[in-house]
Amino acid sequence: MYVAVKGGEAAIRNAHRLLADRRRGDRSVPALRLDQIVEQLGLGVDRVMSEGSLYDRELAALAIVQARGDLIEAIFLVRAYRTTLPRFGYTRPIDTAAMLAERRVSATYKDLPGGQVLGPTFDYTHRLLDPELATGAEVAQPDRREDADAEPMPRVSDILGHEGLIEADGPLPAGHVTGDITREPMEFPMDRDTRLQALSRGDEGFLLALAYSTQRGYARSHPFVGEVRIGEVELELDVPELDFPVTLGRIRVTECQMVNQFKGSAKAPPQFTRGYGLVFGQSERKAMAMSLCDRALRASELGEDITAAAQDEEFVISHSDNVQATGFVEHLKLPHYVDFQAELDLVRRMRAEHEAKSADETHREAAE
Repeated sequence: MYVAVKGGEAAIRNAHRLLADRRRGDRSVPALRLDQIVEQLGLGVDRVMSEGSLYDRELAALAIVQARGDLIEAIFLVRAYRTTLPRFGYTRPIDTAAMLAERRVSATYKDLPGGQVLGPTFDYTHRLLDPELATGAEVAQPDRREDADAEPMPRVSDILGHEGLIEADGPLPAGHVTGDITREPMEFPMDRDTRLQALSRGDEGFLLALAYSTQRGYARSHPFVGEVRIGEVELELDVPELDFPVTLGRIRVTECQMVNQFKGSAKAPPQFTRGYGLVFGQSERKAMAMSLCDRALRASELGEDITAAAQDEEFVISHSDNVQATGFVEHLKLPHYVDFQAELDLVRRMRAEHEAKSADETHREAAE
């Protein structure tokens, strides 16, 4: 039971003013500009866009400033703003095979059509703090690949597909309408398209922990990174009055295909199966975790026993959304005076009954 608290309006207004003051910080330090956040805290911006389900770098940067760097609060702000926007339609599915990739690596094949492209990555850094960054020293700019020189790269899974050694993507069932979890309530069991939507905007830390658990024996998993690629893809929209799609622009995405061994079943021969991850911006850790969780959640589809939390669809999807999780945890800070008084009275009565019973037993033992 929740009760309205009256008389605290002035305190709340003061709390808002204090929050704004703490957000600004020391006035002798220049205020952060949104373009600084977009350009220099890009990975945080990308996470807010992905889990906030809204591709807008400037709005994500604004949310980060307003939330004082709390990314989950920033995601909450972006989600709330997103609900106010009109929906004009749905674009065509993006073609990631035609991606202009700035990073593309595979752990399964050394030599690939198009080559391995390291791109911007922490993988080969020493994880030592760099004091020169504190001085604002300029760094040398690397050679950049121009879009005119970049060519689309075929997916690594196509190599296995030519030999029939990996499951096909498979066409959607006839009449299937792609779900939209931002407009329709989620129901279990879920189709894979809606499940992937939920995973894509799920909390990175939660999915990372679940993905890690599958590698430590808490699911049937022996994964290889078939491919991780980061780059720009075109968005195309079908317009009823035109007989060709209209290009709206480009967005940067991260895609991961995880390759898992599969011993086969009565319906399928031994082959490799897939786990899939796709998120806004550059976030390969999230895309990899998503693809591992996606593969684990396909256990029923592939006839595997469900033995771990990462394979339980309702558990994973119901707890992966950080906005819902934050609300449910943080609502405990709100007034629960009536609830607590009721439990307090109950505990007092139970305590009195316990003490009376103990006293009776003590008298009875003494009499004996």
